[in-house]
Amino acid sequence: MAQLIGFRALQGLGAGGLMALSQTIIADVVSPRERGRYQGYMGSVFAFSSVAGPLLGGLFVDQLSWRWVFYINVPIGIVALAVTAVVLRLPFERRPHKIDYLGSALLVLGISCLLLLTTWGGSEYAWDSTVIIGLGITGVVALGVFLWQEQRAAEPVLPLRLFRGSVFSVSSGIGFILGLALFGALAFMPVYFQVVDGDSATASGLRLVPMMLGVITASILSGRRITATGHYRRFPIVGAAMMTVGVFLLTRLGVNSSIWETSLFLVVMGAGVGMVMPVIVLAVQNAVDRQDLGVATAGTNLFRSLGSAFGVAIFGAILTNRLNTELPNRISPEALQQYDFSTLTSSPEQLRTLPPDVYNGVVEAFAASIQSVFLWALPFAALAFGLTWFLRELPLRHDFGLPPRPPRWPGKRAAYDSGRARARTVVGGSGRIVSHDARG
Repeated sequence: MAQLIGFRALQGLGAGGLMALSQTIIADVVSPRERGRYQGYMGSVFAFSSVAGPLLGGLFVDQLSWRWVFYINVPIGIVALAVTAVVLRLPFERRPHKIDYLGSALLVLGISCLLLLTTWGGSEYAWDSTVIIGLGITGVVALGVFLWQEQRAAEPVLPLRLFRGSVFSVSSGIGFILGLALFGALAFMPVYFQVVDGDSATASGLRLVPMMLGVITASILSGRRITATGHYRRFPIVGAAMMTVGVFLLTRLGVNSSIWETSLFLVVMGAGVGMVMPVIVLAVQNAVDRQDLGVATAGTNLFRSLGSAFGVAIFGAILTNRLNTELPNRISPEALQQYDFSTLTSSPEQLRTLPPDVYNGVVEAFAASIQSVFLWALPFAALAFGLTWFLRELPLRHDFGLPPRPPRWPGKRAAYDSGRARARTVVGGSGRIVSHDARG
């Protein structure tokens, strides 16, 4: 397990950079005024891969081996590396930098301690145990020292000046809360499909396709409307409202819920995600200076990822505690002693070996427990909806995005020249137009 965790951490170092850099590169070559539809495309690709991953993972586990979950990334990574090296051509200028190693270490230490606290608390260790209290104190102290370090670092890993702008602060809060409420709770939907509906790992991945379709459709349509109108604030508000409704609908899931009913709930959730997640990245990139594009984009992704990680830990603990309460109410004491239900959420296939009466009791207990997960997620979703109303709408700028070099082909060269002649609007931190340059 230590080897697996270590290699996954190494993989995460690369994946974290790719997530932020792909969005930052778009910000480098496409202006905020034109970027809406491209962010929509990015959101749809993210949605597709988020569903394709569990689907392929289930297929590999059912038909091949769990090792193929990792094997498949090798050829994909090689192709992506080759395409990037050949196609992606951006202006390059080497500049000296001072990496904030201490700030990065403190941030990782603080977050890791708090994640372990929420994961182990009440399951591996009692909440008042020395381990849990020690993790809490260490996490809080590490994050406190991290804030001090960011104030004195030459190039902080997360510049605190970004929080002076309300757009970054509000967008980061929205991303964190929705990551916690949405992705944290939805992480257990494949387990629900396998335990309650008896689906295979492959089939449980297929059941997430409706959500993917909702995300793709909403991302593309909202992105195109933003590009056409120049207004983006309405979409996070409507999207967060839809996600709140979607979470409420998922609280109605039960043993007798049909496939169509579940699919409809996931479509509503997906449509809400597609109107929020890509748009808050666009809002942040539009509100910061060019030199902060990378760190602001990475910071927004960081808070969303943190919310997801804490959500999985918190709702996983809620699900486990509810199961420990519900199982004795539906299963005889003899069955509880005879069978091991501690790995139910990680190994749903063990249900196939249970007697019918025990099996039915487990299914009912799990359905009741997953309802509790979404009930706890509902107030967080509502809080995110309320927070979207505080998102300021700044005019989308025309700068930050001319092609880095003139295209070779005559038709595209004409479009390039036209773009350079187009007026470019630069907006200050207050949202007031401070310059107007028609020279490109």
